[in-house]
Amino acid sequence: MCRNIKTLFNFDPPVTSEEIRAASRQFVRKIGGFNKPSKANEPAFLTAVEEIAEISSRYIHSLKTNAPPKNREEEASKAKARTAARFGN
Repeated sequence: MCRNIKTLFNFDPPVTSEEIRAASRQFVRKIGGFNKPSKANEPAFLTAVEEIAEISSRYIHSLKTNAPPKNREEEASKAKARTAARFGN
């Protein structure tokens, strides 16, 4: 999986449509193999991003859990600590 795609489910505050769209854009970039599409491929690229964002939003909002929501700042701190431990930064 693309490391720029973050887990979006069960956070406080809840995921925003822009975060879903950004993850969808990263996914389409990854499977398409390019960062920015050519003019000829741009309509297909944008359509794919919108469709994946819509499906992802519907999916995320349909999920259920009994676990308490995770705090975004705490999770970001844990991720930074893991990165520092892994890469020594």
